[in-house]
Parts: sequence; structure tokens; C-alpha cells
Amino acid sequence: MTADVDLAPRLARTRFRAWHRGTREADYMIGGFFDRYSAAWSEADLAWFEALLEEDDVDVMAWALGTQPVPLALAGERMAAMQRLDYVEIG
Repeated sequence: MTADVDLAPRLARTRFRAWHRGTREADYMIGGFFDRYSAAWSEADLAWFEALLEEDDVDVMAWALGTQPVPLALAGERMAAMQRLDYVEIG
């Protein structure tokens, strides 16, 4: 059994949570980030994103927009990718 198969149920649950945040803005930002990057995620990447989903949308959006400092536990390469906002498609 590969790691991809092992992660599939978690990825499915996480995708749902990412796209059902409560506001359209958060859905686009968090769900869009998931869609753009999740195919290449390791277990550690997925664990980081699951931790991010436990945070309030207002905080996640502020961190992504750079208007609030990112907590050390969530800072790093993954948050830098989120801050690029190149995954948000509004149409």
C-alpha cells in the first residue's frame, strides 16, 4: 500500500473542510490553496494544513495577506506558498 492510498481518506475530508469554511472569501483562499498544492503533499504537509484548518478563518486570511504575524508553528515554506495567493481564481 502506498502513502498516497493511506492519505486519500484524510485528503478527502480535508478538501471538504477547506471548501466549506463559512465565507466565500475563505473558501477561495483555503480551498484554492488545497486544490493547487495537495496533490504533492506528504503526510507532514497534510498535518500542517489540518492544523491550519483548526485556526479561525480571520486569522488564516490575515496571515496569508501578511497583515498579521504568522505563528511559528505555521510559519515556513508552506505559509510562504499560501501568501503568494497565486492559487486564488475568482471568476
